Amino acid sequence: MAKNPRLMPESPALYRGEVLRAARLTPSMQRVTVTGPQFAAFPYRGYDHWFRLFLRLPHQRGLELPELSGRRWWDPYFAMPEEIRPHCANYTVAGFRPGTGELDIDFVVHSGPDGEPEGAAAIWACAVRPGDPVALYDQGLIFDRPDDASEVHLVADESGLPAVAGILRSLPAHTRGRALVEVPLDADRRDLEAPAGMEIVWVVRDDAHAVPGEAALAALRRRTTVAPTGC
Repeated sequence: MAKNPRLMPESPALYRGEVLRAARLTPSMQRVTVTGPQFAAFPYRGYDHWFRLFLRLPHQRGLELPELSGRRWWDPYFAMPEEIRPHCANYTVAGFRPGTGELDIDFVVHSGPDGEPEGAAAIWACAVRPGDPVALYDQGLIFDRPDDASEVHLVADESGLPAVAGILRSLPAHTRGRALVEVPLDADRRDLEAPAGMEIVWVVRDDAHAVPGEAALAALRRRTTVAPTGC
């Protein structure tokens, strides 16, 4: 059996809280830290633990949430009137501190021609204030490392960087392999906690018109093949 099977909770829980603080992590990444009494019980499992984020849109006066129960979250969500339905997007836990009930969320920030952030979640993350309401619907893990894997190879663009960072932090100390991460700018590179045997390769896109992920894919094709039991 794999050590870290893909696991969605049998009864996913909704965690309500509020924004504690927000800060620019790198030129293309905004970090928002949320907190609340319920977050102390968040069952963080490391790796690429992810959730569905519910947030208030600019035209909405409050954060109205669907009555969620079980795995079919979308039925009550899409049954809500559009004018009060919150924005929903998938995000990875970028950091979690159970002692203080704080959870970090990293948002990729792409800017339009006028320099303003684009996309509902990025706009929210860049304009959010302490005390603004938020809710997370736990979805568990996706990453699954087979027991017999001799190497681990991870490839992502900036949208997958929080997941790669979480996986690297959680891998056993003896793990060997490579993480290939594409970012928009050289200044978006940052230190990542990882086993000594994991090589971290940064691919800087440095082209506002390039399709995210293409540079990472090209770099992957230039690399040597993985071991027969790599993943």
